[in-house]
Amino acid sequence: MRRSATVKNLLFYGLSGPIIALNVWILSQLYQFFQHPITILSIAAILAFLLNYLVKFFERAYLNRAQAVTIVLLVTLMIFIILGVTLVPMIIEQATQLLNKIPNLLRESQANLLNLEVWAKQRRLPLDFTVVSKQINNNIQIYIQNVVQQIASGAVGFASSILSWILDFILVVVLAFYMLLYGESVWFGLSSLLPDSIRVPLTKSLKLNFHYFFLSQILLALFMTASLIPIFIVLQVPFALLFAIVIGISQLIPIIGATLGIGLVIFLVLLQSWSLSLQVGVASIVMQQVKDNFLAPRLIGNFIGLNPLWIFVAILMGFEIAGLFGTIVAIPIAGTIKGTYDAFKASQVQDN
Repeated sequence: MRRSATVKNLLFYGLSGPIIALNVWILSQLYQFFQHPITILSIAAILAFLLNYLVKFFERAYLNRAQAVTIVLLVTLMIFIILGVTLVPMIIEQATQLLNKIPNLLRESQANLLNLEVWAKQRRLPLDFTVVSKQINNNIQIYIQNVVQQIASGAVGFASSILSWILDFILVVVLAFYMLLYGESVWFGLSSLLPDSIRVPLTKSLKLNFHYFFLSQILLALFMTASLIPIFIVLQVPFALLFAIVIGISQLIPIIGATLGIGLVIFLVLLQSWSLSLQVGVASIVMQQVKDNFLAPRLIGNFIGLNPLWIFVAILMGFEIAGLFGTIVAIPIAGTIKGTYDAFKASQVQDN
């Protein structure tokens, strides 16, 4: 009996690896083929998940479902329009200025390296930045050529890109509207095909993971952005609004996003001033620690319950399947699978 059980376990674990790899490959191929509609549907579903909190709030104020959904979507559209009219043009302007300034920043960093090399030679220190200096010079030329080519090629398609973004935004809003109205009935119809032992924990785990994860990530991103903007302004950081928003948006990428965002901003500021980059790094890391140690545990807690190793595996698999979008949704999907499996396993133990 023990030998047969051992053989079964070996077969199970031996075959599970290739089966998982095959499923990941199939999902990546399906996503690449249906990338646009899947992305639109996913964004609309996430938006509907988040807005459902407000819809339930208005329903408690004695409004029916349709009225509550209409009010919430109108308020959301108004917020997006206000941000699009006020904040987006400022971000685009600062991003354009930064792109135009990068060649000069690279030249300044090249001059700083040469001055450092002269200082080192005067003190007989073995420092040689000749190769680095040549590489920076080559990067300047390549950067200028690429920017010119992109401007020339992108000028024709800019209007069509704007129109495509507007249409996608309208599709997301319309789909979110119908998901808020009929999403529960559609989900009940689809999940009814599953047995109750799977349907009930799957529904509960899905709502728990996606609601808490995305709501907490957005709130933490807003905290980082709102706290760093005044700090960067006081420090007189160039492109303060752009840099704070970059760090805030990077918080949406689990685990590694914050490090990448802060590192990118420090590098860009480092091209302008060594001392200022140090201040920016210290301020960003301090606020990051406040977020991770005080806010995140209160918002996120341990509701996902995933081992950090499996979180990294989920992020890597999500990136392999769907790129950046996959890394964002990988953790709640993995948490949903784990929560469903744990609940199903517990129910099986109770039945036995």
